[in-house]
Amino acid sequence: MRRLLKFLHTMGSAGLLGAMAALVVLLSLAPAPAALQGYATIRGAMGAVATWIFLPALAVTLMSGLLAMALNRAYLNAGWAWLKLATGVLMFEGGLVYVQGPMKREAEQSAQALAGTLDPAVLAVSLPGERGTLWVLLAVATANVALGIWRPRVLRIPR
Repeated sequence: MRRLLKFLHTMGSAGLLGAMAALVVLLSLAPAPAALQGYATIRGAMGAVATWIFLPALAVTLMSGLLAMALNRAYLNAGWAWLKLATGVLMFEGGLVYVQGPMKREAEQSAQALAGTLDPAVLAVSLPGERGTLWVLLAVATANVALGIWRPRVLRIPR
């Protein structure tokens, strides 16, 4: 069971980091909303990455980490594991509220604008915030991977 949880946690982390990297690249390639066809295509791809890769990878990573903590007593006294838990919960909340939700909404709005049922002027309002949020979440996820690899002893919780 321990190896399965470690495998799931590692695969989830890889998927999460890959999804965020893909979203950063897609954001940098997104044309201005004035080029509505290209913008809608990129935003649709971003919505799909956020829904089908980012969110499941985030859930697998968080759930396997929580189960590993519950099943392995050594993690209960390890400060690094608690730090990973805290930042993992922040990743989950940030991922839902600031990545998955806005990306899905923008994909839907750009499709509506392309169909002519929405004014294209309302598009790309959240673009700078999305980019910043992705970079912050990438940094936090990278720090979580580093904590899991090096497991610093300085963060031990006293008994």
